[in-house]
Amino acid sequence: MLLEINNLYFSHTKDKPLFQNLNIKFEEGKIIALAGESGCGKSTLLNLIYGLLDWESGEIIFNETKLFGPKGNLVPGEAEMKFVAQNFDLMPYSTVADNVGKFISNIDLKKKKETVTELLEVVGLEEFTNILPKYLSGGQQQRVAIARALSVLPKLLILDEPFSNLDFPRKIELREKLFRYVKEHNISLIISTHELQDIMPWLDQIVILQEGRLIQNESPEETYRNPYNSYVAKLFGEVNIFNENEIYDLKLSKFSYYPKEVTISENGFEAEVLESRFAGNHYWNKLKMKDKELVVYTDGKLENPVNISFE
Repeated sequence: MLLEINNLYFSHTKDKPLFQNLNIKFEEGKIIALAGESGCGKSTLLNLIYGLLDWESGEIIFNETKLFGPKGNLVPGEAEMKFVAQNFDLMPYSTVADNVGKFISNIDLKKKKETVTELLEVVGLEEFTNILPKYLSGGQQQRVAIARALSVLPKLLILDEPFSNLDFPRKIELREKLFRYVKEHNISLIISTHELQDIMPWLDQIVILQEGRLIQNESPEETYRNPYNSYVAKLFGEVNIFNENEIYDLKLSKFSYYPKEVTISENGFEAEVLESRFAGNHYWNKLKMKDKELVVYTDGKLENPVNISFE
């Protein structure tokens, strides 16, 4: 086991603990998403794992070694880990290439240059080799910090919202190159995110926190198909939630249905089309069925009347 969190207790304030008896295990070589609403404890947990915060009780074990917070470490952080948070800590008067190569040995300068070039390709910044960080956007600085973290081939890379400062085309490009690189080099990755849908294809595990509590910890497919509660289901985007009475009356098999799981059918429940809007690769529809409003995605524009069924 690469990382174990056992019976962890932590609080920002004495009267309101964030984590109480938190237990999570992370296997080696996996890409793991840490998800949940803002304030659920994602960033705090990453800071605890990396050794930037002290905890009251419990233990964090990395690679069979007990970790300590700032009180136990002269230098903040942990060996064989790299953490890229919202503060990128770049050297302002050094070029992008020098920042990326900061931790790489100078014994073989040719190999060092090749490694830096490769890492800049991974993060899509090849053309910025000789630029100073102050001339880069926040998203570009973030990518430089990620490349620098990868340069030492850590056993564990921790990324806090790594795609939050990127526009959509760059996000698509970076996520695929980044995930392929960590898999090829057997780097374990823990990534906190608000955008589970964007990175689902590359994930091995999803850990979901709600107000400091571990809610679900399973594979992406299991988490998506069988969310523990409505809080988990809503993390994947738009979803239709049903209460117990509605489930019974409609003879539904579960409490949540994503928009594509509600289909237009010849035989089904009659529904009124309130709105039908073009949304790119689908039409976004607001339907009303038995006084309940539903969101449904279809290939074409809907017009009244329609019947719907639940997959």
